[in-house]
Amino acid sequence: MASVTDAPVLTVRDVALFERDVRLRMPFRFGVVTMTGAPQLFARVRIALPDGREGTGVAAEMLGAKWFDKNLALTHEQNYEQLRLAVALARDAYLGARRPTTAFGLFAGNYAAQIEEGARRGLNSLVASYGPALLDRAILDALCRIHGISFYEAVRRNAPGIVADDLAPDLGNFNVPAFLSGLQAAQSIYARHTVGLVDAITAADQPDGPQVRDGLPETLEQVVAFYGCRYFKLKVGGDVAADVERLSRIASVLDRIGGPYFASLDGNEQYADADGLLALWDAMERTPALARLMRSILFIEQPIARAHAFDKDIGRLSAKRPVIIDESDGDLDAYVRARAKGYRGVSSKTCKGFYKSLLNAARCAQWNRASGGARYFMSAEDLTTQAGVSVQQDLALVNLLGLTHVERNGHHYVNGLAAVPVAEQSAFLAAHPDLYRWQDGVVRLRIDDGRLALGSLACAGFAVAAVPDWNAMRPMPAPPERVQAAE
Repeated sequence: MASVTDAPVLTVRDVALFERDVRLRMPFRFGVVTMTGAPQLFARVRIALPDGREGTGVAAEMLGAKWFDKNLALTHEQNYEQLRLAVALARDAYLGARRPTTAFGLFAGNYAAQIEEGARRGLNSLVASYGPALLDRAILDALCRIHGISFYEAVRRNAPGIVADDLAPDLGNFNVPAFLSGLQAAQSIYARHTVGLVDAITAADQPDGPQVRDGLPETLEQVVAFYGCRYFKLKVGGDVAADVERLSRIASVLDRIGGPYFASLDGNEQYADADGLLALWDAMERTPALARLMRSILFIEQPIARAHAFDKDIGRLSAKRPVIIDESDGDLDAYVRARAKGYRGVSSKTCKGFYKSLLNAARCAQWNRASGGARYFMSAEDLTTQAGVSVQQDLALVNLLGLTHVERNGHHYVNGLAAVPVAEQSAFLAAHPDLYRWQDGVVRLRIDDGRLALGSLACAGFAVAAVPDWNAMRPMPAPPERVQAAE
């Protein structure tokens, strides 16, 4: 498996899909939704190689409401059904492949059909991509386990067989395998803490005292003391006066941190155009209490609604701080179109597909080489990835991309692995003792001095050395043929 020419071919033999519910310990408000819980979807995929060897791989992802499709006419359950449908379409396509192919070849050969069939069923491209994004991770996990290699080694060897070809013609003259072979994983990464729109900032926001009382921090003030975080992701809601007031209260906490801290602003599509965010920025500049916070801001994430994000050049806003796309990253060439409109970066999320992340990382390398600097970049963002399979695979991906900090919010809004059987908690703790700890009778993500230790993710497989308890889950319900809002 030293090069793309000898990447192993495989056949998908079985795809089993399961769910279990996740309940949030406190509400999470982002964009147009306040989240209190959702199902988490698990995939167990069995593959076979031509020599008869077989292996099983796993992947997991939350079914997120009002992020993939923010149509307010759709209920949360309809959003879940959309994502289930996307996974079902990918399952049927992968099981129906006519001949063995590489792991990436399976993705590439079905990419256009997945998007087209999704559109025919009422799914936008971001929703449709969720299906392959989940199954591709399980397939690579299985392939890594068969060969006894880690995700890191598999990507560096190009075991999936990644080529640009028709999916990324702009990379046609770029040596993608050579780029992949040079990727290096670190031993730790900074956690960027999310401050949601209804999160308590100080104890003053909890006049009746702590609400959860489970031993974990509840206010931003407590988070800083408990985890030692120095990176933060700050949600803004589209109301300039309200955003400035809230950011000022956030700054009053962060400015107490000794030494530097860093932040990103997340618009979550709450602005109609760049002028709306510029108005917020101008108001922030006129607010003395925000001076240090403004100096700390690294980039601005997806402020403009995806329907209009590429309508106009955003150069004036990018001159203030680099702007990245997230929800607008609906297909494989979205970043190329975004760059032409003045965007500098793009988010990596496993729910959008790890092949997309790797191709976008190659684009950054190609564009930066041409510009002679580090103008283009990727950020690492979260969709409430849960302790266990989901958070580990996402961490491994962004770590191999060379990113030094990653948004993490699942550990704050969910009480670790409290909802799963103790035996499963113990298995993940034993397999990944650097990433988890026993605390208050629960296995939780370990964050020390603002960092996550990642050494154990270099195990055989896609960053997972433990097995979920499949008996503690229910089968994924069959989705409808089409999901549409009520008339």
